Amino acid sequence: MLNVYKADLFVTSGHATQRDWQIGYRYRSGQFRSGGGKLWGVDTAGRRLPIESPNPKVYLPVGNCLMGHIDGPDAMALAFIESAGAYQMIGYTVPTWYGYAGWGMLDYFVEQPGRFTAAEAFYANGQALRHRLATYFPDADRGDKSGARGSRPSVTNRAREAGLTLQDARGLLFDRDCVAFYGDPAWQTRMAPGPLAWEQLLEVENGEYRFQVQPLRGEQSFQPINRNGSQRGGRPIVQLLPQRIDVRSVRIVAGGDLEPLVADDFLLLPLPRQAPIGKTYRLYFRAKLASSDHR
Repeated sequence: MLNVYKADLFVTSGHATQRDWQIGYRYRSGQFRSGGGKLWGVDTAGRRLPIESPNPKVYLPVGNCLMGHIDGPDAMALAFIESAGAYQMIGYTVPTWYGYAGWGMLDYFVEQPGRFTAAEAFYANGQALRHRLATYFPDADRGDKSGARGSRPSVTNRAREAGLTLQDARGLLFDRDCVAFYGDPAWQTRMAPGPLAWEQLLEVENGEYRFQVQPLRGEQSFQPINRNGSQRGGRPIVQLLPQRIDVRSVRIVAGGDLEPLVADDFLLLPLPRQAPIGKTYRLYFRAKLASSDHR
């Protein structure tokens, strides 16, 4: 099917290593295997099925272990690029267990169709992860250095109120540093425009930034679209800025109660807990463009 269907997007999960993707998660099934930049399938009878799918595509192994670990010329990532036309792909470089960095690609790229390129979705999800760490576990980076699973950042009252535990802090730290993006990040690949849960609009004029969010699905606008997978839903609203700004010059005019984060090249709003019918969320701020020294 991968050979003949000419898919634009290929999404996988389940067990994997640097050398194979095990299609059956809890049942006997076939595999994808790799070697020397080539990809092939092996069915349950042991027959080898060559894979040649050269049409350009995005490959998102959002729930696979080790798919992004290039440990030599036989790695799966290289074979997907060579044999399966993966012009862009992500991949865990380690065994995955928490899932925020992988599965979140669906929240931004697939479930907000047309809003982000694959590279922008990867960037937005990474910033969402860092914001979650900073908000609920502000001392996470100051813990011991025995690794994410061995660290013991403080669990704040705010984290407890959100239902988060030490396991979440460790999981976020783990995912932050182990997912790679391969391919040309400037390649403009995005989902075809489709129905959105909310509309977002940024207007910029003479150093004034006016950002509006209009819910489109009533009270369900900010609810998870799909809970299949790990750590799905709840991602903050992210808007990329057209030009870098000097963050020291930012002055919030309206919308400070939305707890916005304004960085040099994006702004972020935590996802509202509810969407009263007819309500529009507005953030207005002033900022100066970054000088060439800050670019």
